[in-house]
Amino acid sequence: MLNLAGKNALVTGIANNRSIAWGIAQQLHSWGANLGITYLPDDRGKMEKKVAELVEPLSPSLFLPCNVENDEQIESTFNTITEKWGKLDILIHCLAFANKEDLTGNFSQTSRPGFNKALEVSTYSLIQLAGAAKPLMTEGGSIITLTYLGGVKVIPNYNVMGIAKAGLEMSVRYLASELGPQNIRVNAISAGPIRTLASSAVGGILDMIHHVEQVAPLRRTVTQLEVGNAAAFLCSDLASGITGQVLYVDAGYEIMGM
Repeated sequence: MLNLAGKNALVTGIANNRSIAWGIAQQLHSWGANLGITYLPDDRGKMEKKVAELVEPLSPSLFLPCNVENDEQIESTFNTITEKWGKLDILIHCLAFANKEDLTGNFSQTSRPGFNKALEVSTYSLIQLAGAAKPLMTEGGSIITLTYLGGVKVIPNYNVMGIAKAGLEMSVRYLASELGPQNIRVNAISAGPIRTLASSAVGGILDMIHHVEQVAPLRRTVTQLEVGNAAAFLCSDLASGITGQVLYVDAGYEIMGM
């Protein structure tokens, strides 16, 4: 039976009630995990207030600011986990960003700053957070990140995010190899297109969703909660032999040739 009772889980990337991270947080909570939530701080505190109100029903025991472009905030986050929890069992990495102008038009026109930012936030942050989590996962653990089909196949307008996701998926494999001897498993979930704050920046996202609804074997897209169920499984002892993998939760779209 799936059971996450007694597990400490840090969830990153919740922006609103459409976030895939929100679906994952709900399902981890429903199976008994003790949650810590991070949010992206802003000068006016708007994001902190929005996320705090959203996650209140989940009763997180930690609620922390963490901008992954800020080394001090990452260090502070994991110092707090050490102080308050003593150990970490689950890390959920749901972080991705690219400038909107780099998600339309010709890929060859990607700017150097745009490329660097996309890779730093969307790819390098997994490596950095996993490194910070490693010494806290004293009883083993599970690290989950989110990827997308655009990391292995060309998706119109996905552009620089495709490169970021390709790097992310390879990072999963290298991290799985490094952390495996400590019984820390690292996997990715490749979700089908879902309307989120992040996906709204991709040119033609609604056309992508409609195409999946017409072509995928299940003739629909997936929900945040379905991705959350897959994450809960991967974080549980039921998936104790699975690491370094990309699990497609996309209504079967990935298998189709045309």
